[in-house]
Formats: sequence, C-alpha cells, structure tokens
Amino acid sequence: MALPPPAADRTCLVTGASSGIGAEIARELARRGLGVTLVARREPELRALADELHAAHGVRAEVLPADLTDSAARAALPQRLAELGLAADVLVNNAGFSTIGPIQGADPDAELRMIATNVDAVVHLCTLFVPGMVERGGGAVCNVASVGAFQPLPGQAGYAASKAFVLSYSHGIRQELVGTGVTVTALCPGPVRTGFVEAAGLSDDEASGSLPEIMWVPVEKVAADAVDGMAKGRPVVIPGVVNQIGAAGGYLLPRRLLLPLLARQHPALKK
Repeated sequence: MALPPPAADRTCLVTGASSGIGAEIARELARRGLGVTLVARREPELRALADELHAAHGVRAEVLPADLTDSAARAALPQRLAELGLAADVLVNNAGFSTIGPIQGADPDAELRMIATNVDAVVHLCTLFVPGMVERGGGAVCNVASVGAFQPLPGQAGYAASKAFVLSYSHGIRQELVGTGVTVTALCPGPVRTGFVEAAGLSDDEASGSLPEIMWVPVEKVAADAVDGMAKGRPVVIPGVVNQIGAAGGYLLPRRLLLPLLARQHPALKK
C-alpha cells in the first residue's frame, strides 16, 4: 500500500484544504485514520474543518494558514510542521484556481498568481517534502491536475497549460522515485460543483450549460477516487468514465479539429 499507516508523528499535508476537493480529500484521509495538516489562506475555515475531523475520527488535525503564492510562506512550511513534531508522509498539492477569458482581456497579475499557485507551489512543495519521504523509505504524493491537462483550452489557456505541466511533472518525478517507496499520483478531475467555477468568474448556469450533466462528478467521489488512487499507487486518476473518455479524446484528436470546437463551447468566449 502506498499510503503509510497512521502514526502520531506523521501527517498528510493537504493544500487548498479550506473548501472543495481539498477539504473532501482531508475528510477521506481522516476517515482512514490518518492525521492531516490543512493549508490554505482562510484560517477560520481550516480550523472549523480541523475541529470537525478530530471530533468525527479522533485524528490529529493541524492548521497551517499560508498564502501559497508566496515562496517564503511555502519555504517555511517544513519548519512549521517540524515545530508541531510532525513529518509529512503524504503530500496533496490541491491548491489552485483558474482565470477565464481571452488573453487580450487578461489581468497580468491574476495570470501570474495562478501560475504561482498551480505550478510554482506544486514544484516547490514537492522539492521540500519528497526528500524526507525518500529518506524515511515511503510516502505518497497527489498532485491535482485536471482533465484540462490533456489538451489546450481556449478561454482558460493558462489554466489548462498549468495543469498540463502538473500532469507531465507528476509522471516525470514518479519515474525518478521508482524503488524509493514513494509514489506520485496525478488527480485529473472533470467538472465538480465546489464553487471553483464561480471563483473563476463563471456562473453555475454558464458552467452547467457548457458541459453535459453526465460529466459532473460529486466531490465526495473525486476525493475517494483520489485517496484510493494513492493507496494503490496509481499514476493517474480520472474520476468518471465520461471524463476518462474525454481525456483520451482531448489527447488524441487533431488540434485543428478540437480547438475550434472547444472555443465555440466555452462560455467565456461566446459573443
């Protein structure tokens, strides 16, 4: 099993844990008896979740508020964790967000914040925490990508590109870690009703209207699939059969046919 057994001095570090997929993955890990350390900017939401998990499952649940766009804040996390007497044997890089719209209307600062969260934080936290896992002889990493990682996405070009990086990076470091006892899983969810699309600037109706209902997967299933994938040491997890088919199609279809279709469907590009 790729997931380590529960231990008083071990934890699962989950970023973007204040809501959505991150919070639900933390719940799923706690259900399995594993302690969790919750990282995000919103401390009240983190503390409420930590209290919930401790009360429901009796696990140790710690809170480390941090802005992951800040490299200094990321660099401080191992020491902050050590001060709690903990080492991370599971790392879930879930924090991320999307901008929307064509590049000619993009906010440069927002685009760079997205890359800092979706790309820089993933690489930085892996390089900070994976060496300790290797030294201890085991561990699991889950990097949250997206079905958008399998093809460019007009209307969310930077987001899809950032998730393509996460998917490629996860494959690469997974191979580097063969024989160390540390596994890497890329989680590639499709649409999930978590408030993510609203934060990106789309209404729920716009998002639902652009994607078939059959593609939407409950957040609880996404989290359960993610943790099952880590436990089995799977390289890629795509929740939902339809999303698995869509990811294959996005990877294999000629770009000259696929991209105009995606652009016509994207609500941020409709005139």
